[in-house]
This record gives sequence, structure tokens and C-alpha cells, in this order.
Amino acid sequence: MKVLTLLPLVAVLAGCSAAGASNSETVVSDGTLKDHYSTADAPPVEAPKFEAPKAGDDVAVVTTKFGNIVFKFRPDLAPKHVENFKTLANKGFYDKTIFHRIIPGFMIQGGDPNTKDPAKVATYGGGGPGYTLKDEFNGLDHKRGVVSMANTGSPNSGGSQFFIVTNDHPDLNHKYSAFGEVLSGLDVADKIVAQERNENDLPKERIEVTVKIAKWPVK
Repeated sequence: MKVLTLLPLVAVLAGCSAAGASNSETVVSDGTLKDHYSTADAPPVEAPKFEAPKAGDDVAVVTTKFGNIVFKFRPDLAPKHVENFKTLANKGFYDKTIFHRIIPGFMIQGGDPNTKDPAKVATYGGGGPGYTLKDEFNGLDHKRGVVSMANTGSPNSGGSQFFIVTNDHPDLNHKYSAFGEVLSGLDVADKIVAQERNENDLPKERIEVTVKIAKWPVK
């Protein structure tokens, strides 16, 4: 089973899912993270300044119990990842999945279909759409508000699991395929990343999502 996870500087959880499974899809930070920040210890952040999409452009609306996160796509940088995400969202693939990995000062991660079942925690982080994508590393910095595809650490291993960066992490550049930028709802991401979590960064309460593709501006 391959699990998609995001790991801090020392890669303490490398290759681990929410329940400790091996061979996970992994986002590893080798930058300034020490291990797990407490919310109070997380570095200060600034609101990102992303260019608004054109009227009528597709955007993603991620709905959670804390509010909505809306992000634009960057098909100019990662066309296959954008196409894939929209196709999965339009099929309802992401609905009832959860954010299964949260690390303050780093990111929130979701998109695993295994997380739809509360009884299958041992498999969290190992799910996907049944295929993988060719990497589309590009020049979009992994700064606060960027949306990117998780992978196993092996080439061309991403599929459906994605993460939203809550603090700047340029050390992720050219290791993960960035394909979106948050337009609104970063405060929602901040609430999610601050929730109580277990030793494997799985939130103690389920944070389910639905993902829809809408036209900008979102009404």
C-alpha cells in the first residue's frame, strides 16, 4: 500500500500513514520545520496575494464544517493535475473524504478515498484513484495558500491526495506538483490545521469535505 503524507524536517513520519502504514505518499519538508509545531510556535504568516481568475474560469470549492476554501487552478503550470482534480471532483470522488493529516506551520492534507470509512483508519493515506500522474514540477513556489499534489517520494506517484500549504515552504519546490492557489478560506485552513490531532497527525475529530467545481466569481 502506498500512502501519501507530508513530513517535517527530520522525516520522523516518513513512509507512515495516519495509522502507521508503510510506503505512503509523502510530502517531506527538509526546510525549517523542527518536528511538529504547536500552534503557538508556528511562524508568523501573511495573506498571500494571488491574481484573481478571469470571470467564468473554473475554481474548486472545498466545503468543510469550518467553512469553504476556494482555490483557482494553474493549468498553465500543471495541466494534467488540474484536469485530473476537476475530473475527480465532478465525479464526487472527494465527497465525504477527510483532511487526514494536519501539521501546524506546514500544511493540511486530504483527498484519500479510504478516509470515507471511519472503520479503515489503518489504511488512511494509502488510497488513490487507481492510477498515478506524471510529475509536473514547475515554478510555482510552495508558499502559503498553494495547493499541490502529494506523492510517495517516487517519481510520478501522485494520484488524488492533495495538500494546502499553510506556511511558506520553498523546500518543497520541484518535489511536488503545485497546481492551485487559494483565493478565499485560508482562515478555514488555519482552523483545520489547529485542531487536536494524534501522534500521526490525524485529527481527533473527522473533518469531512465536499469538493465542487464552480465558475468564478463564486456566488
